[in-house]
Amino acid sequence: MTRTEYPWLLPSDLAGPGLPGDAGSPGGPGAPEGGRGRGAVRRRRTVRDWVVDTVAFVFAGFFGLLAADAAARFGNSEAAVLADQLLGAAACCAIWLRRRSPVAVAVALSLLSAVAPAAVGALMVALFGLAVRVPFRRLAQVTVLAMVCGTVQALVRPDPTLHPLASIAIGLVLILLVTGWGMLVRSSRQLVVALRERADRAEAEAELRAEQAQRAAREAIAREMHDVLAHRLTLLSVHAGALEFRPDAPPPEVARAAGVIRDSAHEALQDLREIIGVLRAPGEHEDAHRPQPTLATLGALVAESRAAGMAVTLDDGVGDPESVPAATGRTVYRIAQEGLTNARKHAPGTEVTLTLRGSPGEGLTLTVANSAPTGPVPHVPGSGQGLIGLTERATLAGGRLSHGPVPGGGFALRAWLPWPS
Repeated sequence: MTRTEYPWLLPSDLAGPGLPGDAGSPGGPGAPEGGRGRGAVRRRRTVRDWVVDTVAFVFAGFFGLLAADAAARFGNSEAAVLADQLLGAAACCAIWLRRRSPVAVAVALSLLSAVAPAAVGALMVALFGLAVRVPFRRLAQVTVLAMVCGTVQALVRPDPTLHPLASIAIGLVLILLVTGWGMLVRSSRQLVVALRERADRAEAEAELRAEQAQRAAREAIAREMHDVLAHRLTLLSVHAGALEFRPDAPPPEVARAAGVIRDSAHEALQDLREIIGVLRAPGEHEDAHRPQPTLATLGALVAESRAAGMAVTLDDGVGDPESVPAATGRTVYRIAQEGLTNARKHAPGTEVTLTLRGSPGEGLTLTVANSAPTGPVPHVPGSGQGLIGLTERATLAGGRLSHGPVPGGGFALRAWLPWPS
């Protein structure tokens, strides 16, 4: 049962947040010494509080009637019996104020019990409520006062049926039992409050971790979509632009461009379908996915770019691409793919050179360089996020990436990635 479910069954100390009964709030379990304090918020009694206070009132009244009857039977005057009854009734009524001012009510009833045995029942209830609501230091002070007043009452108005020492011992034991019971209830309520706060904090941390994981997954998917689709769509854009600017091109060239457009569109749709499939059902049908690119598939990427009309030279100095770790090879592939895409977009018709060097222990070095474009460059939409994503990808892999113009008007992309020995 939580705080919001059936709050009327909970004590007002635990019924709602921000109330004086909450841990650390004025007047509640864990509150600073001094009780309610300035600026405390008055809380409303729950149904449980009304039931408990009514039972406590009946208990105090019953005890007061027994004490008044005993005073009448032990030969006290009618005035003394009447005074006991009136003081006992006032003490019972004071019980309804114990939640608002527990210290003041307990102190007043302790002093009253010194001369009126009928107020002892109400004092027990007040001490129990005080032990539930105030720290031990203040409770100890009031408890000592109650014990002193109880001793005075046993000496001033002794019970003829008991020895004074026995009467004093019984009174002290009752006071200690009641305060101990109240301290136990206070500890249990503090434990409930601490567990509830811990659960709330754990829930908030879990939500934060879920949001961070979701954000990281979205960023990874965005990078993957950019790396995969930008390459395909750039081919579409370049060849569609060529057909637009050269409507009189020979039929073989038109057919070849149309074939490249068709193949690139099919590949883009296939890649998009796979990414959306991962979003819809993560972790399912893993066997149906195409294998992730590695360094061994770099030659296929170059061949695809050459088929699209690019002049690409691959200088591969790695003897055994299969020995390169899969994650490192996939990062090299994505960097090369983005470099070819950028060259196709911003320097169409130029020669692109891919240089790959490396060995275990020294790392892998990839350079994608193109010469300066000689003709007009068609406008291809782009946000410049590809290079930012590549830099982040290389950094996460433990490497580094740099890019910029080179002498002669060209552009170069350089990356280094670790290759453990």
